[in-house]
Amino acid sequence: MKPIPLFVLAALTTLMPPSLMRADPTPAERVAEIQTALQAAHLDGWLFYDFRGSDPLAPRILMLGEHASGSRRWFYYIPASGEPTKIVHSIERSKLDALPGQRVIYRGWEELHAHLAGALRGPAETRPRHSSVKRVAMQYSPMNDIPYMSRVDAGTIELVHSFGVEVITSAELVQRFEAVWTPAQKQSHIEASDKLHRIILEAFAEIARNIRTDKPTTEYDIQQFIARRLEEEGMGRENGIVAVNANTANPHYAPTPEVTLPIKRGDFVLLDIVGKLRKTGAVYTDQTWTGYVGETVPEEFARIFNIVREARDAAVEFVRTNVRAGKAIRGAEVDDVSRGVIKRAGYGEQFTHRTGHSIGEEVHGNGVNIDNFETRDSRRLTPGICFSIEPGIYLEGKFGVRSEINVYVADKDIEVTGQPIQTSILPILKTP
Repeated sequence: MKPIPLFVLAALTTLMPPSLMRADPTPAERVAEIQTALQAAHLDGWLFYDFRGSDPLAPRILMLGEHASGSRRWFYYIPASGEPTKIVHSIERSKLDALPGQRVIYRGWEELHAHLAGALRGPAETRPRHSSVKRVAMQYSPMNDIPYMSRVDAGTIELVHSFGVEVITSAELVQRFEAVWTPAQKQSHIEASDKLHRIILEAFAEIARNIRTDKPTTEYDIQQFIARRLEEEGMGRENGIVAVNANTANPHYAPTPEVTLPIKRGDFVLLDIVGKLRKTGAVYTDQTWTGYVGETVPEEFARIFNIVREARDAAVEFVRTNVRAGKAIRGAEVDDVSRGVIKRAGYGEQFTHRTGHSIGEEVHGNGVNIDNFETRDSRRLTPGICFSIEPGIYLEGKFGVRSEINVYVADKDIEVTGQPIQTSILPILKTP
């Protein structure tokens, strides 16, 4: 079981599916796009499998909707050419009716195995006498390097392998059909990014107003201020991270009505806010800014921020340079660049998470992550995807600094959204 070779990936990622020009291809159109991609990748097929929602990716990729899962196993095999095969249980025989292809029905496990073997080997009358081992993609990841892709259990992989079929990770195929944005999605991100940026600055201004008028304010108060503004801007009510002082050293801290700190003069503040437009198919934006409740930022905070900023900008420049040069790079490589800056500054142990994550209709999307730390993400940065760059240094018990931007990969360049990006800690009480 081996990953797709580099020359295959190159062919795969140069083809743009027609659905990029529209938001909602039909299932039949999606199957046609998949077959084009399989031919480019020199794969014999893509085998989808689900048992009680074990693969949440399959319904999205196949345009099945939210009721694709059932109480019995189903398989859907798309060959590189020819008619797909739907294998469904007799008491859930209509489960895949929305998809094109021949339906075969099983009752017991022996029939299931026989139908699956038949689908993978092809009709007996057209099967070559000495056929080579088939190579089919499935939602699995070698060595579990990319757990987001590990949707098929080991036993099912063993079953497919028993038919003489080599299983290839579908990671790059999933990225192409799940993480590449349409033009409308990109526009929704840009609009949401501009709104979110303004709301973050408004939140800092709200802190300043409250401090100057001696109005008590807490992390939770500011979190709810931001949530209300997001809702007013048509972005849905999201409860983001608002943290001060030692709480900023917890990357996933979030205040609640019961657990919250007051915000006072001399406090260090971190805002990590996400949001997307309330539109079908809209995608997220995710930004992190830091501020100091005072007129002048102390040197200790500024020094750590400068290291984080350098790590952020080094990663962006690495991506920009390679995309402009047409050179393929992987998420793990970008993480190495950013993490290397922080390690050389002596804070490698305090950078406790990946450099970035895929962004899509979910804030943590199903494309390549900028990660060679939590996972080993070997997926490539391909046109049409977006991800965060958000290195951080977390000094437990004191404070933590993170700076987060979003990067969209175009054909020959990149775009950093949510402009202007933060270049220094914001002195919240400094008069404009």
